[in-house]
Amino acid sequence: MKIILDLFPILLFFAAYKFTSIYEATAVLMAATVVQSLWMYKIDGKLATMQKASLVLILVFGSLTLFFQDDRFIKFKPTLLYSCMALGLLISQFVFKKNFLKSMLGAQVELEDSKWHSLSISWILYCIFMASINAYVASYYSTEEWVDFKIWGYIFPLTFIVGTGIYIAKNATQKDDAPTPENKE
Repeated sequence: MKIILDLFPILLFFAAYKFTSIYEATAVLMAATVVQSLWMYKIDGKLATMQKASLVLILVFGSLTLFFQDDRFIKFKPTLLYSCMALGLLISQFVFKKNFLKSMLGAQVELEDSKWHSLSISWILYCIFMASINAYVASYYSTEEWVDFKIWGYIFPLTFIVGTGIYIAKNATQKDDAPTPENKE
C-alpha cells in the first residue's frame, strides 16, 4: 500500500503529461503531492522530513514552472532534492560526525558503526548519481524524454532501496533486548 501511495503523484503526473502538456501535468503533480501528504499525515499523524522537503520543492518549483511557463524548474527539482540530500548526509557525517541514517533507523536496526558509515557513504554516492543523471537528462534531452526517464528511471531508486535492504539484513545484528528462546520466561 505504501509503494502505491509513494508512486501516486508521479503516476498521475505521467498520465497527465501523456494527455496534456508539462504545465497541466505539473499542476496535477502539485495537487497529487498535497493529497499524498495529507493522506500520509492522516495515516502516520506526521510527515517524514523527506516528505516535507519533497512537498515544498514540488510546490515551489511547480509554481515557478507554471508562473514563468518554463519547464526547466520542474525538471531540475529532482536534481536539487538529491543534491540537498547528498549535502545533508555529507555534512552530518563529516562535519557533525553524526550518522544521519543511524539516527533515523538505529532504533529499528542494529549495525556496527563501520556498517552505518558504509551505508551513509553509499547513500551519498547514490544521491550524487541521481542528481547528476537527472541534470544530464533534463539538460540534454527533450521534455518528453525527461518525463519518460522519470518513469523508467524509477528502477534506480527501487534497485538501490532493495540493495540497501539486503545490505542491512546481511549485516544487522540482533538487538540485546529482543526475546530469544534462552531468555524467555
